[in-house]
Amino acid sequence: MPNTRMLLWIAFAAILYLNYETWVRDYSAATQGVVGTSTTGTRATSTLGDSLPQAPSAATPTDANSPLAGAPAAGTPAAGSPAADSRELPTANPIAGQDAGPAQPVHVTTDVLDMVINLKGGELDQADLLQYPMRKDTPNILVRLLSREPPSSLYLLQTGLIGGAGEAAPTHLASWSAAAQSFALPAGAAELRVPLTWTDGAGLTVTKTFVFTRDLIYDVQNAGPAPRHLAPYSQFLRHWEHASRSYFDVETYSFKGPAVWDGTKSHDLNVESDSDSKFSETITNGWLASLQHQFVSAIVPSADQPYKYLLQVRDKEYLMSATGPTTEIAGGAKAQFHEKLFVGPKLQSQLAATAPHLERTVDFGVLTVLAQPLFAGLNWVHGLIGNWGWSIIIVTAIIKLIFYPLSQASGRSMAKMRTVAPRMKQIQDTFKDDREKLGRAMMELYKKEKINPLAGCLPMLVQIPFFISFYRVLLESVEMRQAPFLLWVNDLSSRDPYFVLPLLMGGAMFAQFKLNPAPPDPMQAKIMQFMPLIMTGMMAWFPAGLVLYWLTNTLLTIAQQWRVNQVVESEAAKPRS
Repeated sequence: MPNTRMLLWIAFAAILYLNYETWVRDYSAATQGVVGTSTTGTRATSTLGDSLPQAPSAATPTDANSPLAGAPAAGTPAAGSPAADSRELPTANPIAGQDAGPAQPVHVTTDVLDMVINLKGGELDQADLLQYPMRKDTPNILVRLLSREPPSSLYLLQTGLIGGAGEAAPTHLASWSAAAQSFALPAGAAELRVPLTWTDGAGLTVTKTFVFTRDLIYDVQNAGPAPRHLAPYSQFLRHWEHASRSYFDVETYSFKGPAVWDGTKSHDLNVESDSDSKFSETITNGWLASLQHQFVSAIVPSADQPYKYLLQVRDKEYLMSATGPTTEIAGGAKAQFHEKLFVGPKLQSQLAATAPHLERTVDFGVLTVLAQPLFAGLNWVHGLIGNWGWSIIIVTAIIKLIFYPLSQASGRSMAKMRTVAPRMKQIQDTFKDDREKLGRAMMELYKKEKINPLAGCLPMLVQIPFFISFYRVLLESVEMRQAPFLLWVNDLSSRDPYFVLPLLMGGAMFAQFKLNPAPPDPMQAKIMQFMPLIMTGMMAWFPAGLVLYWLTNTLLTIAQQWRVNQVVESEAAKPRS
């Protein structure tokens, strides 16, 4: 009925208004992106980042519920001693005072990344994305995913090998050496290798090679007579701040924090949750990632190996680690460890090529079942025409075509209600003092004219999940980040800077309102008349691509309804036999 249709519109507007209120309240707490700054090679103070994970045994996997304990390195107490069995994380920074001076960083440049590797630990200290500026109007300030700048920008990817009891090992606290201070991807080359070397002076030599096709390789040579025991690990150390999620803030609406794939499903881990902050599981064929809006850093451990995944949270930092089983390297033998690393934008094709299900880091939310096909369709059309704005228009038209039978039936019902509007008005005037007789008379009229008053609600109910799905696709898909359309619309993922599209959308909605029959209640009619104005104000702050979708859908609906009205009015004008 018209009442139902009106209530649905009001509910939808109320949802948008509540989200706007949230945006106003939380805007000041929105997480800001990290901009490019210089790297000095000094170390940030972090007790979490200076702790070492406990290596699971190759024969006996670690209990998934056991807490992280400091792994014994060279000079540490043997297993079983009170110090070795301590359940407490370090309370002081063991790195402080160990550096003789700032380590000279290694600068690495590829076609997509500008990175810095710190030789103190062999850590990735900085990763700037050359093709992704923070803002379109400041192309020289790039998105930075990794940073050692404390405290709010701290974000490190730490890797290393843990030794057995009393054995020295090249952890992320060790000092490495490199053959050069800078490496660059040659023109036309498919990969770039950056080798780092560590030795304990007693026969154990490890070459840690960053292969800039997403691989990390450890080549271990044990030249000594005694066997050595090593276990690989990788971890994220990152600062975090609380930020309420809002539809109106793209940075806060997308999940930001650690996530894991346990082999069957993904888990976004809330560092503020008592249960998630103590996450500890042994996982085979999984991955761990540090997520943020449109960008991700991920670690993919070796396949078919049980790795212990552990999350620790202290103050405003979290440490998410994956530690592999211990491998024995006999005297005079060699060994190799492999892991995959990904640092960059959430390009689904690249994520899927890196590891199974890594594309799940693209957060389309509960409506992924709709959002994923929408993205696939948009991506396919974009591959043909090369413009995301026109792709949105074409895909919107395809969706409209798919639901044409439903819209056609709804349109005919609305058109018939328009033709019988004078008779409805007469019935209302006749039974204005008797609501029961008025209802019966209206139902008889609907039955006689074969009108379904609920049919007008169905297309709108269908549009709402597509509207939300389009919103998630536009915000989360880095492919559409800063994508231009026409003229003044140079970023479909941000609001229209001049509010032209929202105004056009509001005008189109008013025209659609005029095409449809007015609600019988004068108060409802006035509310519906103001609905385009309300929606224009709400949609003014949404991404331009989403407004373009709604505008296109409204224009197509107007064209279809206008045609249906002409046909129904022509049929009504014919004399009945």
